Amino acid sequence: MPRAVYLLALGIFAMVTSEFVVAGLMPQMADGLDATIPEIGYLITAFAAAMAFGGPFLTVALLKMRQKTALLVLFGIFLAGNVLAALAPDYRTMLVARVITGIASQAFFGISISLCARLTRPEVRGRAIAVALNGLMLGTLLGLPLSTVIGEHLGWRAAFWAITGLTVVAALATLAGVPRIESADDDGGSLRQELAAFRNPRLWLTLTTSTFVIGATFSAFSYLNPILTEVTGFSTGTVPLLLIAYGAATVIGNTVVGRFADQHTVPVLLTGLLLNLAFLAGFAVFAQLSIPAVALMMGIGLVGVTMNPALVTRVQRTGNARPLVNTVHSSFITLGIIVATSVGGPAIDTFGLRAPLWIGAALAGLGLLTLLPDLLRSRDLKQSRDGRTAPAPAGVEGQASEAKEAARV
Repeated sequence: MPRAVYLLALGIFAMVTSEFVVAGLMPQMADGLDATIPEIGYLITAFAAAMAFGGPFLTVALLKMRQKTALLVLFGIFLAGNVLAALAPDYRTMLVARVITGIASQAFFGISISLCARLTRPEVRGRAIAVALNGLMLGTLLGLPLSTVIGEHLGWRAAFWAITGLTVVAALATLAGVPRIESADDDGGSLRQELAAFRNPRLWLTLTTSTFVIGATFSAFSYLNPILTEVTGFSTGTVPLLLIAYGAATVIGNTVVGRFADQHTVPVLLTGLLLNLAFLAGFAVFAQLSIPAVALMMGIGLVGVTMNPALVTRVQRTGNARPLVNTVHSSFITLGIIVATSVGGPAIDTFGLRAPLWIGAALAGLGLLTLLPDLLRSRDLKQSRDGRTAPAPAGVEGQASEAKEAARV
């Protein structure tokens, strides 16, 4: 695995830690910015919305740059937003800072994943993506608790300064260790060609799968704290340890999925969605029992957000591995988070704390439905390999990937 892939994971870790930091410091930030807890919660929503809707536009603006240069520019934008957050004198300034960092983060994810694809051989691309995305998993496992501890002992501004320092380290590592790669435009990826990929209806269906997969997982993850304390009955001091265990499960699951994502992309997603549906529904039924609740929560960690390497591989084979497709894919993933959190809150008010778990199970079921066309296509291609007539592939890029998929099936 090229060293640069691990350096990209470090950059993703810095940005994910910044994304999560608000969740662990809500009371302190509310006091410091003279705001309410719900208003601080909106900072999380603003970050996610900026990622989903602003990231692709920033990616388009950077298409003509070399990808290493683009990453360094994004580090600079992200750094400026993070410093503004650390110095924010009021809530409005903090809101602007979160929007800036959210947009930069999304573009960084898209370009990083595209760069992973260009640095590695096709047969290990899924594994490389898993390594880079371990930065996301480690943000959950280490970034959130560490920034929370710093904020609780040194003040919430210190947490943002710590993230600023981490960002500088990641930027310098990228400058020293990531090779220079020509721009997407030099590689035949002009804006017109980037946009042409979105004419494929299969790509939109593939992107929708990612929304449902991540939405299903975050329906549970977003409300684990109140579920574990108010329904299962754990103390508030125990919950952080459980969340660390959950984060460890995501690292393990991400690594395992990365090993199989290249050769068995759709079967991995099918298995993951089926298991996640079962774990979410089981958690909803047995949330009041401590041992089953913890076991089912760990199961969600193993097969939830860890599907990302397979999701990315599927999107790249359906569309392409260039920055804009990857950034838009990240936007669809973020849309899943927005849907999960926006629907889960009102559902709790009406049906109680188990409601987000049932919503997650429903989203996993919808994700399974979006896999049906690929499953049917794989069956037809398998039949064609045995001498039967196969349907025509969707396009030139689809021919190679579908032939490979038939062989893998």
